[in-house]
Amino acid sequence: MTSKLRKELKTPAKTKRMTEKETADNHTGKLPVIVGVTGASGIVYAQKLIQHLLESERPVLLALSSAARLVIKTELPAESGADPWGETNRHLLELIPEKDFTAPFCSGTFRFQGMVVVPASMGTVGSIASGVSINVIHRGADVCLKERRRLVIVPRETPLSTIHLENLLRLSKAGAVILPPSPAFYQKPETLEDSVDFIVSRILDALDLDNQLINRWGENEAT
Repeated sequence: MTSKLRKELKTPAKTKRMTEKETADNHTGKLPVIVGVTGASGIVYAQKLIQHLLESERPVLLALSSAARLVIKTELPAESGADPWGETNRHLLELIPEKDFTAPFCSGTFRFQGMVVVPASMGTVGSIASGVSINVIHRGADVCLKERRRLVIVPRETPLSTIHLENLLRLSKAGAVILPPSPAFYQKPETLEDSVDFIVSRILDALDLDNQLINRWGENEAT
């Protein structure tokens, strides 16, 4: 992206923009994961997912909606003045401004492992299902669908209206994975973190990324 075009679009570069090659491997040999965080409840899922990806040396391109920033202050009050994403491999995390449509993943030519919208508000689900790109989260998801890339939607709403269900069905038919944050009690979770780990593990599975966050059914049975 040329500096001239960025100036014409009046899009401030808040962080140093990595080139596609730097983002794709960044000395790790791993394609990045796009994470879109919206204004629904459940920021802890995004927090744990991003921390795990960074600890696994997986580059992350993070886009926060303006509503998500408010939810972070509500659900993570102790960390609202700090960085909720942790310090491990922080150089692998790039923050993407909500309206920066020059972001790498806004183009289908950019290579990445997949995208997760977590938590996904019903407003965001509706925009993506309608093909309307108001911000880079919508656009990134739109690129995933048109390019047949992995797109994981983690909807956080209850109860669901007929409109919500129809939008989710539309996304599923278009190729997205709809992954509600429903805990598995057969895992016998003892803490909130155990339940969060289960959902994050399922998200990573949908991205085809190995993880050891949970005990998998049948894998620990005596032979």
